[in-house]
Amino acid sequence: MSTGRYRRYVALGDSSTEGLDDPDGAGHYRGWADRLAEHIARANPGLEYANLAVRGRSAGEIAATQLAPALAMRPDLATVVAGMNDLLRRNFDASRVAGHVAKMVHELIAVGATVVTFTIPDVSGRMRLGRTLTARTDALNRELRRMAQDSGANLLDLASYELAYDDRMWARDRIHGNAAGHAAIANELAHVLGIPDAAPGALSAALEPPVSRGRFEVLAEDLRWVRLYVLPWAWRRLRGRTTGDGITAKRPTPRVVVPRDPPGG
Repeated sequence: MSTGRYRRYVALGDSSTEGLDDPDGAGHYRGWADRLAEHIARANPGLEYANLAVRGRSAGEIAATQLAPALAMRPDLATVVAGMNDLLRRNFDASRVAGHVAKMVHELIAVGATVVTFTIPDVSGRMRLGRTLTARTDALNRELRRMAQDSGANLLDLASYELAYDDRMWARDRIHGNAAGHAAIANELAHVLGIPDAAPGALSAALEPPVSRGRFEVLAEDLRWVRLYVLPWAWRRLRGRTTGDGITAKRPTPRVVVPRDPPGG
């Protein structure tokens, strides 16, 4: 476990790190990285934080566009989360994706940063996508676990937590966390990093049993999901577009963090 004392935190990644789908109430997204920065800032006033993440980016694109700016900022803490967008691409290769993540992790550690990375929960159950995506996710997570062990990075093995598969932690698009999911991840990360007063178990807490739903209610929700999310995604793919087109990093330079509310808020 780390000491919990940091002066500059830089987050690299895709839509998860950007904060989808955890609205901040002002037309933007908050997310686990912002929430983590606030946790740290309560214990380390004056913490500077930059978030370079952009939705839709593959691991290779993140390494190509975010690593150099991150290194120039000389962080003493960095999070690197990538791979979800790669899982959905035809040319997916687990070793290649993990190699991009490893490059970022090694170079950030070399400049003195404590680095945290994640495994990726299998979304196939929520998205009705079958065994192919499960096999890809398992292969990538094996590579990420090996990479973290070899590099000395801190690993949040998100895929190993039962709570990570509870629908109540996820947004209606079934791929991004909701506010509760992002808050749980941030709380667990704060504990992993040794932030004072960060209690363990944020991802281990049991929820009340879910309310059972009828077959037709489930079918109607599945059809709504296809109409609102799957079809637009497929149309973008056919045109070679992503949700990140025209999007830039929401916090491209380090700025002092002012916590918004108490832990868990």
